[in-house]
Amino acid sequence: MRLIAELPHPDCKISIFGMNQKFIIKFEQGNLEQSYKIAEVDIIGGVNGVFELLDEEFLKSVIDQFSLMRQSFNGAYSRYE
Repeated sequence: MRLIAELPHPDCKISIFGMNQKFIIKFEQGNLEQSYKIAEVDIIGGVNGVFELLDEEFLKSVIDQFSLMRQSFNGAYSRYE
């Protein structure tokens, strides 16, 4: 897996990787992580097409999902204690 790009964002780290003719878009926030895979042939323009895919609406939904993930994990952890 090779790192193609890192994009600045105030709420999470965004990395784009290439592996086995796929783009892997990885979002990290603290100890949480989301990954999305898409075939290179499904993206027009290579990595620039991936940049276009990451519009504000999608990024907002990713950030919102981190919130839900954190709530789920914290709930599970509190039941564990």
